[in-house]
Amino acid sequence: MKIAFYGSSLLSSYWNGAATYYRGILKALASHGYDITFYEPDAFDRQQHRDIDPPDWARSVVYPATADGLRSVLAEAGGTDIVVKASGVGVFDRELLDGVVAQSRPDALRIFWDVDAAATLDEMRGDPSHPVLRALDDLDMVLTYGGGPPVVDAYLGFGAAQCIPVYNALDPETHHPAPADPRFEADLALLANRLPDREGRIEEFFLRPAAQLPNRRFLLGGNGWHDKPMPENVRAIGHVGTADHNSFNCTPRAVLNVARDSMAHIGFSPATRVFEAAGAAACLITDAWEGIELFLAPDEEVLVARDGADVAELLAGLSPERARAIGEAAKRRVLAEHTYDLRGQQVHRIFEAHRQRTREAA
Repeated sequence: MKIAFYGSSLLSSYWNGAATYYRGILKALASHGYDITFYEPDAFDRQQHRDIDPPDWARSVVYPATADGLRSVLAEAGGTDIVVKASGVGVFDRELLDGVVAQSRPDALRIFWDVDAAATLDEMRGDPSHPVLRALDDLDMVLTYGGGPPVVDAYLGFGAAQCIPVYNALDPETHHPAPADPRFEADLALLANRLPDREGRIEEFFLRPAAQLPNRRFLLGGNGWHDKPMPENVRAIGHVGTADHNSFNCTPRAVLNVARDSMAHIGFSPATRVFEAAGAAACLITDAWEGIELFLAPDEEVLVARDGADVAELLAGLSPERARAIGEAAKRRVLAEHTYDLRGQQVHRIFEAHRQRTREAA
């Protein structure tokens, strides 16, 4: 079966946190025999910051971020069995969704894949003409990369035929233990782009502990932090490509995960960083959010902090031996329960179930 997938970027993780998720899910689906084409706009300097070559498990089409470029790629939707519009493409999002509905075959499976459901739902609540809200009657299902029961209930309440979370996971061929790298030496490291709805939480969970522990070393990777005032013991190193993520996770004593405001509020939304760190056997400290125990066991496979004071206390008392034990336990858990192979099996079953319902209704 052919899949046309319209997303932000498969080839670049630059200002594109969904890249790891797309790669993991689509690579796993390809192993089930799906013929996948990923359409991404040439926008936001992502093509100048590619961190993978075009893969052999999907055809990559980079199109100009113009009206003509949009028309050219939407014209291909009609030749596929499954058409996916992901959220957050950043260019022509409304037109892409309208085009997917209009251009796909009547018998095609039409999906909106929401990689930021909390934000999308907030927009829908405030805008009766929101494109996703208008498209729900013509979509067969909504898939999300997080959110759990609150997101499912909200989408069903808006009229979605189905809403199913497909959570982030680990590709053990990509993210795994690696040798330490002196570039990433620190007591606590955080990898996060500077975003308005996460900056306040990073101030609390990362910069506040750094100020409280002036003798500890803190490392911050990600875009946008160059002009942010920080304690002297914080080293900001800018964008870290996915090829360096394993060393980034394996070198520090611990790594930190900080959810965005909306994700923390709605819960059940582990970031890709959670599974990357666990796959590398890193000791992960995460801010508290509902549903964490579905993915990692607090105090055994992950350390959970309610605020910056908790982070400082956890870090101050974290021995190298305990950090290694937590990281190894996390790695065992995600390899057993949270790989993209397993997520791919889940999505394949979702597609097959839809096909079966369609045949029965014919």
